Amino acid sequence: MQGVVKSYDPATGDGTVIRDTPDRTEYDLAPNALAGSILRMVRQGQRVVFDLDGEGRAGGLRLGSEVDMGTPPDPPGV
Repeated sequence: MQGVVKSYDPATGDGTVIRDTPDRTEYDLAPNALAGSILRMVRQGQRVVFDLDGEGRAGGLRLGSEVDMGTPPDPPGV
């Protein structure tokens, strides 16, 4: 899934991600959301790709490539 970080507290690791869907579903961050990631922290408004754990919390946060984020390619000649 992909979304945007709504909030993040680097001291506690608590935070929320909003999914990029029309209903803008919010997910709390799992306690180990950044474990194994190149990210040490995230900031509000940062676009991320994530998975849901067994309890419906966002985990496995990572930066997505333009392909992951669905960024359209540049038009020819740009």
